[in-house]
Amino acid sequence: MILEIASVEILSDKHTEFEKAIKLAVDTVITKAKGFLDFQLQHGIEQVDVYTLLIHWETLEDHTVGFRESDLYVQWRGIIGPYFANKPEVDHWVEVFKVEK
Repeated sequence: MILEIASVEILSDKHTEFEKAIKLAVDTVITKAKGFLDFQLQHGIEQVDVYTLLIHWETLEDHTVGFRESDLYVQWRGIIGPYFANKPEVDHWVEVFKVEK
């Protein structure tokens, strides 16, 4: 399993609209992608215009090839892209270990 972490700066007067748009994009687009497992949205406290998207994929290729090179990605960016103040920063992570209480 791969964790995609995307940091996105949003136009400062568009937070509510972005949150509605990304909910729509998750519900109607990314959930259809092969290998998509789950999605979580975080909103910055100190950096109020920054959101972090946490997306789990079965494999790296499910995101970088299967999704990013598909029409679903075009739809995804069409819905949420207008709210970006800058290009998102995207990295991929693999879990080493996890501790739960």
